[in-house]
Amino acid sequence: MNLHRTWTKLLIALTATAMVHAAPAPAADEPAIKVGDTFPALADFGLEGTLPADLKGKLVIVDFWASWCGPCRGTFPMMEDMHKRLGKRGLVIIAVNEDKSRVAMTEFLRQHPVSFTVVRDAKKKLAATVNVALLPASYILDGNGKVVSIQSGERTMQNRAMFVRHVEDLLEKHVPKKP
Repeated sequence: MNLHRTWTKLLIALTATAMVHAAPAPAADEPAIKVGDTFPALADFGLEGTLPADLKGKLVIVDFWASWCGPCRGTFPMMEDMHKRLGKRGLVIIAVNEDKSRVAMTEFLRQHPVSFTVVRDAKKKLAATVNVALLPASYILDGNGKVVSIQSGERTMQNRAMFVRHVEDLLEKHVPKKP
């Protein structure tokens, strides 16, 4: 009996040690695309709408949103303001809609008109590849399509001034000034 307890304790200790040293499984809400990764080519996902022709050398914000998303109502005017002020310096904003209904997206855009690019990921292929956990989710890409920053959820709206400053700093760092 005593030998049985000893073996049981040893087996439990070995199992616990193996579990501690095993690689952790990624969380379901952890983004598949991280800072430093190359963002997937948007043209490969059959998005509804027209994508900008050339993004090379520009700072790009790929912003996932939906009409039912409360914080998206706040970030859309901020994105529009940045687009108007910083577009000539090389900022491109591509808003990727996640609504099931095109009508819901259209109604949202009627209430919150914007001049930046809006496309729709109706089949959610891009959102699944990126593994977007919270809306809004903004992936900021350098001129080569690498992710340099990720902002998601209400944090973007709560830290609005910081987000705008961050984008301005990234423009300085990643987009060469024109002579």
